[in-house]
Amino acid sequence: MTPEEILQGLYDETLVGNAPRVLELTEEGLSLQMEPQTLLFDALIPSLEEVGARFERGDFFVPEMLIAGRAMAGAMERLRPLLAETGVATIGKFLMGTVKGDVHDIGKNLVNIMLEGAGFEVIDLGVQVAPEKFVAAIEEHQPDVVGFSAFLTTTMPMFKANINALEKAGLRDKVVVMVGGAPVTQEYADAVGADGYAADASATVKKAKALLDERRAKVPA
Repeated sequence: MTPEEILQGLYDETLVGNAPRVLELTEEGLSLQMEPQTLLFDALIPSLEEVGARFERGDFFVPEMLIAGRAMAGAMERLRPLLAETGVATIGKFLMGTVKGDVHDIGKNLVNIMLEGAGFEVIDLGVQVAPEKFVAAIEEHQPDVVGFSAFLTTTMPMFKANINALEKAGLRDKVVVMVGGAPVTQEYADAVGADGYAADASATVKKAKALLDERRAKVPA
């Protein structure tokens, strides 16, 4: 296969979520000495962006997004160490977790894959993350953005508890705070004092980039 065919194949197979074929094509590209960032930026990321666009249009639904995301994740596992070696700059660092009392992680995991595909370094704290664990992780990793995920209306008040914990630790102004999850709304995000809200994985990537650009424009380098 030519490099062009490999890129087209990666795009097409990621779109339909054919994980084994995506991995095969990734390996084939690398064996042809193709640059890992070429595979990522010229095929995988555009494909995932198309998945997001189709989701927004109502042509794709969550299952299609998930299988495409998983196909991309398999390729990313292979490419991640190679990208690190080549020193590809990340857009920023995104710390993510499902709040205390909540064990739902499908949406969060999909968001993580989309963020990573868009060039973020993602640190996932998993589920049932207590406010003090978020605080400790922010101090350790110094992320640009922190994401709180909640799937249950009963756990949504943890957003406020987490933000209060960040304020108490003197960290609130050092990070962009985003919230999301099935029952969450923009109004609720505003009420708890979050910087941003996104309804789905595709929107999260756009919003995170916009909020970071905004923040960096204000803060002198």
